[in-house]
Amino acid sequence: MKVFGIDPGSARTGYGCVETDGTRHRLLICGAITPPPTASFPDKLRLLHRELLALLEECGPACVAIENIFHAANVRSALKLGHARGVALLAASEAGLQVVEYSPAEIKRAVVGYGRAEKAQVQEMVRLLLGLRLAPSPHDVADALAVAICHIHTNSGAKSSRGARGARAATSWRRLRPADLSALSGRIRG
Repeated sequence: MKVFGIDPGSARTGYGCVETDGTRHRLLICGAITPPPTASFPDKLRLLHRELLALLEECGPACVAIENIFHAANVRSALKLGHARGVALLAASEAGLQVVEYSPAEIKRAVVGYGRAEKAQVQEMVRLLLGLRLAPSPHDVADALAVAICHIHTNSGAKSSRGARGARAATSWRRLRPADLSALSGRIRG
């Protein structure tokens, strides 16, 4: 099964597609859609919509998992984030895909085991669960992959999985050890 994760944002939207056989997860594609800062807000939304539609067509996922809004620094930020989420939901709907939504705490619990985990902990667990050499960066990309992994774990009842090399997966962020930080394969875009 392929799950496409989206971490929406008006300045940068992270995305990632994860394929799983139920026990092992494999990164198919990930990156960030970053409109030019000088573009008007409607143009940023149009670019986000166009890019997401193209990515969904390319990946052919079974469903789209997206992060819910939980809070924003101010009303203006919340409105802009809401617009970006709406565009992401529209793109998924136009692609004919089922959409599931998860709160940040649900995502962190499913991936790290702790609902108040820090961004670096999420990045590292995503790296381990997908068997990557480097943690996905920027954090929007790791968050999008975490949303996809959350959906996989929620649907399969899996608590953890094994990395690409078959090593025992960490069951807690406290057990993480520094990893080989050689270059990540060419799967990251953006």
